Amino acid sequence: MTTFTSNGSHPPNKELPLKLIPGSYGFSFFGPLKDRLDYFYFQGQDDFFHNRMRKFHSTIFRTNMPPGPFISSDSKVVVLLDAVSFPILFDNSKVEKRNVLDGTYMPSTALTGGYRVCAFLDPSEPNHGALKSFFLSFLASKKQIFIPLFRNCLSELFTNLEDQLSRKKEAQFNSLSDNMSLRFMFELLCDEKPPSDTKLSSDGAALFDKWLFIQLAPLTTLGLPKFFSLFEDLLLHTVPLPSFLVKPAYNKLYKAFYTSAASLLDEAERWGINREEACHNLVFIAGFNAYGGMKVLFPTLIKWVGLAGEVLHRQLADEIRTVVKEEGGVTLASLEKMSLTKSVVYEALRIEPPVPFQYGKAKDDLVVQNHDAKFVIKKGEMIFGYQPFATKDPMVFEKPEEFVGHRFVGKGQRLLKYVYWSNGRETESPSWDDKQCPGKDLVVLVSRLMLVELFLRYDTFTVEVGKLPFGSSVTIKSLTKATTTV
Repeated sequence: MTTFTSNGSHPPNKELPLKLIPGSYGFSFFGPLKDRLDYFYFQGQDDFFHNRMRKFHSTIFRTNMPPGPFISSDSKVVVLLDAVSFPILFDNSKVEKRNVLDGTYMPSTALTGGYRVCAFLDPSEPNHGALKSFFLSFLASKKQIFIPLFRNCLSELFTNLEDQLSRKKEAQFNSLSDNMSLRFMFELLCDEKPPSDTKLSSDGAALFDKWLFIQLAPLTTLGLPKFFSLFEDLLLHTVPLPSFLVKPAYNKLYKAFYTSAASLLDEAERWGINREEACHNLVFIAGFNAYGGMKVLFPTLIKWVGLAGEVLHRQLADEIRTVVKEEGGVTLASLEKMSLTKSVVYEALRIEPPVPFQYGKAKDDLVVQNHDAKFVIKKGEMIFGYQPFATKDPMVFEKPEEFVGHRFVGKGQRLLKYVYWSNGRETESPSWDDKQCPGKDLVVLVSRLMLVELFLRYDTFTVEVGKLPFGSSVTIKSLTKATTTV
């Protein structure tokens, strides 16, 4: 058995005691059901973990994770809630990632054309390496167009925001951001805008939203009044929603990509990848990873920056405009010189990671430690990490619950190894044989560009924030035009 520490080395000189993992799963059926009701309705997501952490005096314990019966065959997990134990989930020599993307259940492959797409494959499976290598290669080949393409899409976004704000005295950021993200993703993958003769041009975001909802419904609540909670639980968390509900939507998405991404699919065939399989993987990457990720990412970023207030806004605007003027434009080199802008993006990813859950099944008996003790996890046990607690570990971060824009400036960069949003450390890069997000660097890049374009145009802005099943709703209440220009 192997013991792990926060930096991947063996434990420090202090020998920690070996303890039994606290917690239990309750009686069959009733235990998972009770935990599910606590998680969604009686306690809520964060309190569900806080209450058990206080009860067991441990950041590692046993519980059941939704959805439970009948969608998942086994809801039993070992929970990791601290920065030290969490990285075991990145070590694919120790944990298996087969069919665990969404947790203790896997959506029907009917939602992905009958294929287990790359996200559900373990790195030990041959198709995983082939598919991920292909998409990593594709992203590398597009490196030179990321900035001009995304800036062009952002220009349209801000024009639409200003127009809506002028007409309605407020602007709904999420829907405009979703449409912008769809355009960027489609044009990046297909070298063209969503074609006007397909539903993807006008209804693409709605088509993807329906498809995403069917897959993720067992993990969410709609926020209905308590009176309707039993009905919602029966509808969303008891049996999988049938895939035929979104088959027409998915077929439109597949057809649009199959036609418009012909050159990319030709290249996939040259890599030895079946054309249909490549296209279904492409739709998944475009819809789940890219569009789905940006659907949460951008409103989260704008929310935290907006709530941080005018002082941070002025500092960002000053840094961005100064560097752009000195460098003669917005380039990869100029973005690297914006230390505060980079830090703000990392801080948003730390405080509210776009993907809060990580799962893996122990390949062998493991000894995992937190700050206080060591624990044995048995071969075959499911390990679950709740990332918002791991990246707000008070033993690692000062004021962990606060958004601190300067957190990763200067010496603060040493804390980047504890930013885990990409299914890996921020200090590491994705590879064909791991499960780290292949678009990790692109996500950071477009997040920085979002702030750069925002503060080249505006001095400050205000927001109103609400809650959605996944992420936040953001309403722009005001935009103050830049008083200085580059």
